[in-house]
Amino acid sequence: MLGVNRPRFLFALALWPALWCGVARAQQTAPPANPPRQATTPSAAEPAQQDQSVPQQQQPTIRASTTLVRMVATVMDRHRSFITDLDRKDFKILEDGQPQDIQYFVRETDLPLRIGLLLDTSNSIRPRLQFEQDAAVDFLSNVVRRSKDMAFLMTFDNEPEVIQDWTGDLSYLVDAIHKQRAGGGTALNDAIYLASQKLLTPPLPDSVDKDVRRVLVVISDGDDNLSDHAPSEAVDAALRSEIAIYAISTNTQWVAIDDESNPQKYHLDPGDKVLQQFADQSGGRVFFPYRVDDLAQSFLDIGNELRSQYFIAYSPTNTAANGKFHRIDVEVDRKGLVVRTRKGYFASAPPASAGSSK
Repeated sequence: MLGVNRPRFLFALALWPALWCGVARAQQTAPPANPPRQATTPSAAEPAQQDQSVPQQQQPTIRASTTLVRMVATVMDRHRSFITDLDRKDFKILEDGQPQDIQYFVRETDLPLRIGLLLDTSNSIRPRLQFEQDAAVDFLSNVVRRSKDMAFLMTFDNEPEVIQDWTGDLSYLVDAIHKQRAGGGTALNDAIYLASQKLLTPPLPDSVDKDVRRVLVVISDGDDNLSDHAPSEAVDAALRSEIAIYAISTNTQWVAIDDESNPQKYHLDPGDKVLQQFADQSGGRVFFPYRVDDLAQSFLDIGNELRSQYFIAYSPTNTAANGKFHRIDVEVDRKGLVVRTRKGYFASAPPASAGSSK
């Protein structure tokens, strides 16, 4: 009897880590343009490689059976203190108003951070370029931990460009930030789209635990006049990469400066609303500072938040791959708590098999 069950046991053992990591997502998220690099941990492709008897036409069915919607949630009380002692039973997930069963739940604290820093260097922010540079340096100084976290710098004007690739050395990032000059148009959507793809395959820790927290920091006025991608495509890319977008607005048109000690925003201009949409949809936050000094505590809060979150995954009851947006609401049983997470996902159709025709 032992000899008969051993192959099934080995197959299940190989499949379990892949399912846990949630690499296989058939319908909720369209596959990235560049496939993620293979880590040292088992991947979703390994079981299929080991079992050569699985016919090619059966692969979509296998992918569908392991479809998951993954999210990272932050929970705070009314004093904006982070709540990190909740359990699975304390959460309730609704998709388009329908309750969903939570399949995976993990408290994820103090994970290594992988940060994409997007700096707007278009002509529209020329008067505020120094502010952007100071804000970017201040963010890195308050959030990035040496020998644990890593970041890359991407600028965007006529098109996005990686100025400094992944590094844990702040001096490289700071030097690259200070060398930037403003000019040209603005391709914000393209920058978010490409940065999200880069964050999909970040450098992984050398330790046994390969989990990291991905975050995209956008410092911009929210203007866009050159992108090939629509805002919805940029949001979709961020959702697929499971990143939270933290946006810092450089707009000051609606700041009251009668009292320099307490400037206020009267209105959100169109660019501010764009940044707010990116942050809200991805579960991040947007800031409207007047001075760089106004951001110091906010950056500290972001660092604490990114290390005090929950990982939640469920398999949706609605499996229709119709490209529609499905809204997600996350609630907790305790009163007075606020949950912030991604607002939903696009139910993209799975890729056609090699033998199918359009």
